[in-house]
Amino acid sequence: MRTDERITLAMAELLRRQGYAATGVNQLARAADAPTGSIYHHFKGGKREVAEAALRSTGAAYIRLLPLLLDPYEDLVEGIEAAFAAAGEDMRGTGWANMCPVGTVTGEVADVEPRLREVAGEVMAGWIEEGTRYLAGRGLSEPGARSAMYALLAALEGAFILARGLRSVEPFAAAGRSVAAYVAALGDRAAEPGGAIIR
Repeated sequence: MRTDERITLAMAELLRRQGYAATGVNQLARAADAPTGSIYHHFKGGKREVAEAALRSTGAAYIRLLPLLLDPYEDLVEGIEAAFAAAGEDMRGTGWANMCPVGTVTGEVADVEPRLREVAGEVMAGWIEEGTRYLAGRGLSEPGARSAMYALLAALEGAFILARGLRSVEPFAAAGRSVAAYVAALGDRAAEPGGAIIR
């Protein structure tokens, strides 16, 4: 793996576990097994530029999980519940540390690091667009797919926060049931005469 990739990956892990403010350049260098000078060699803007790269790379990786988690399920509603349950178990397996770095950074520094908020906003907008296309391909109407994607992301990010605070997978189970029920209702509407069949 190239040095810049190691630095970006290490930053993503640190953002996920402890956020932006608590992450220092020296700690990042240790986590990436790279000299401190190499961070500035590859990222002229220092810590902020590394964080931007980490948000973009993890954002791109996260949206690819959507089809990987849902494609095995012929029933989209069943798949959504299963995906939320898997996210909860993954978080429990990491000792409640496996947060979404995009959501973590947005909540932490949106008002004090406007550039990072912009990058996080770009990542989220990309999630909405790609997720809408995917869900529309599974039978939801275009407006329904977009609304479902907002609901899915809002529920997932909220579940991360509640699960970390409560040390419980219950928020993921409840969020999964709620989003699944909403998608089922959207699918019922789509299945009315002349509508598509959700799958």
